[in-house]
Amino acid sequence: MRTHSGEKPYRCDQCMKGFGQSSGPKIHMMTHSGEKPYRCDQRMKSYQQKGYLKIHMRTHSGEKPYRCDQCMKGFGQSSGPKIHMMTHSGEKPYRCDQRMKSYQQKGYLKIHMRTHSGEKPYRCDQCMKGFGQSSGPKIHMMTHSGEKPYSCDQLMKPFSQRSNLKLNMKIHSSKKPYGCDQCMKRFQSKGYLKIHMRTHSGEKPYRCDQCLKRFGQKGNLDIHMRTHSGEKPYRCDQCMKRFGHSSSLKTHMRTHSGEKPFSCDQCVKRFSQRSNLTLHMKIHSGEKPYSCDQCMKRYSQSTNLKLHMMSHSGEKPYRCDQCMKCFSQNINLKIHMRTHSREKPCLCLQCDASFSDPSNLRVHMLKHTGKGVI
Repeated sequence: MRTHSGEKPYRCDQCMKGFGQSSGPKIHMMTHSGEKPYRCDQRMKSYQQKGYLKIHMRTHSGEKPYRCDQCMKGFGQSSGPKIHMMTHSGEKPYRCDQRMKSYQQKGYLKIHMRTHSGEKPYRCDQCMKGFGQSSGPKIHMMTHSGEKPYSCDQLMKPFSQRSNLKLNMKIHSSKKPYGCDQCMKRFQSKGYLKIHMRTHSGEKPYRCDQCLKRFGQKGNLDIHMRTHSGEKPYRCDQCMKRFGHSSSLKTHMRTHSGEKPFSCDQCVKRFSQRSNLTLHMKIHSGEKPYSCDQCMKRYSQSTNLKLHMMSHSGEKPYRCDQCMKCFSQNINLKIHMRTHSREKPCLCLQCDASFSDPSNLRVHMLKHTGKGVI
């Protein structure tokens, strides 16, 4: 009857928490002492109560005695079917007041709230990086160990996370059941469609708390945060240079291998990066989308326009620390520094001549080709 009356006559001597049963304080005291007398012999994991150990042992035995009445799915805990029923009813009783996002379980809401508070209670033992979920450090440790236990049996490509393998398998199946109703583009997962829809709505829900820059994807925010922290987790094993993004390391590795997978179909010139090919194609198309608003001169690249604008402003941000001479471009400062170091890295392959400036080498080469005045 105490469950109805709310009577709790048995109390903890330390925190005065009340219990309806005499055994309650004894079990509860283990939360203060840290005692966990019930241990799993297979994984050495320990528990404060025998019932918790019994539930855990079902993860090894595969026993699932509790079933959903609608789809007969089995669960190892009695609470499982109750929570699972919400997938049938669509009920999500736990709601975030900041973004109005709802969840089926209180624990999921608690994890979500950490995206607002910034709380990251779980840490990597090696680099002390913090995570909002208990599974975070375990998955992250694979970036240190290089472990990739999930393998695609079609390409034999390994993955560190099961979810990434699952997404990869959809690429092979070519099924794209989720369609955008604005541009008719189709996607293999509901999550990809949700991210894509932000390109139409302009929504950028993830914000950097240091510079207030916003992003449409959490992964892009995580990568951006490395510009503030200086974290570079990806390392080249040949020259030990480090990178903040895995794709940057992949591109860098081509400087060692000489691989140039992107080829121009008009002049057969090859590039190590797709972006360089895109810029190169403007030479053939004659496209020059960037124009100077002072003299209307046009350029194919925004960087070239930026350099040109310095000719109007007179800006020369690159200064020699030996003679204080200033330059509008960093490359010109580098070439100038060779006049102090007397370095001449530009070598003529036909004679012993060497030059500090590549333009001087080009003029010199005309003597060998017979196109210049000797």
